[in-house]
Amino acid sequence: MAILIGGKSTRFGSDKGLYEFKSRPLISYQLDTLSQMRYDIFLIANSAKQVQEYINKLDLNKIMAFIIDDIEFAQDQNLNSPMKGLYTAFKELKKLEYEKVLTLACDTPLIQQNVIELIIEQSKDYDCCIPKWDNGFLEPLFAVYPIKKSYYRAKENLKKGNFKLSSLLNNKWKINYISIENSIKLLDNNLKSFLNINRINDIEELMRIYEDLNK
Repeated sequence: MAILIGGKSTRFGSDKGLYEFKSRPLISYQLDTLSQMRYDIFLIANSAKQVQEYINKLDLNKIMAFIIDDIEFAQDQNLNSPMKGLYTAFKELKKLEYEKVLTLACDTPLIQQNVIELIIEQSKDYDCCIPKWDNGFLEPLFAVYPIKKSYYRAKENLKKGNFKLSSLLNNKWKINYISIENSIKLLDNNLKSFLNINRINDIEELMRIYEDLNK
């Protein structure tokens, strides 16, 4: 599993992963869920400085390692796209000989284990597995990708300046699109797994749902 933590969080105003929610870093809620599973967890950071900030805040027993944005593209300060983080993850995990990876953004603290298990299970016999809304919108940061193929796709896109995450997908791949409304919602009725914390105002919604879950 690869969690992207290196975004600039411009709309939020600070590093979302380290935002203190009920006295804990926001990403720690995600790690609580993921660490109950048998998969290695990597955090994809934008710098050594950011890594140190996370080391000071997290239970490191829950992760395998940090991976810092690849130097090939990290020096481009104008490149602020998750594509860079995904490329970094694919490149390093390819070296480590992993075959597939579940990618996540650090701003989805209420992801549900049964939803993750469904996506991983449904990725078997496919190159890629990605949640899809009825309106056709995809969730490219909550998906299983083939590492080697995705590495080459991401590198090609970065070189061309194509940062759309949907461009990672190759029409030659065997892709399993899972319906969010018809399949995932059966496991996660309120679809809290897809609650993104993009702005500080989103914390109010997070608090409401969190308190409902813990009544």
